[in-house]
Amino acid sequence: MDDHHAIRQVLSDYFSGLYTGDIDLLRSVFHPQAASFAEVDGQAYHQPVEAWFDKVAQRTAPAVLGEPCAMRVLSIDVLNAIAMAKVHVPARGFDYYNYLSLLHQGGRWRIVNKVFDELPPKPKPGQR
Repeated sequence: MDDHHAIRQVLSDYFSGLYTGDIDLLRSVFHPQAASFAEVDGQAYHQPVEAWFDKVAQRTAPAVLGEPCAMRVLSIDVLNAIAMAKVHVPARGFDYYNYLSLLHQGGRWRIVNKVFDELPPKPKPGQR
């Protein structure tokens, strides 16, 4: 399997895990020491992946809410054993964009870092 195809499979599992709330599936695609970074409401955000898994497990999954799964890969850049993926993750009323760093170790690709942000909600027709 070529690198792009293998990374797309990791990202597909990431999307499925987010969509359904499947923490075991998410654990399978993240390095155990991975972390998540962002700026949320003007405050620095940093969370080890295990703490993020706990939050995902406690929330209602988008699939349960009846949302369509519209998550998608925007780009993948590979250089030897490292890669960067930009993905769009609309879910639970948010419009997230993630930059995911991946590393090929032990014969497989895993996410080692997640940096995210969200776009403000789009105004509804007639709103400004």
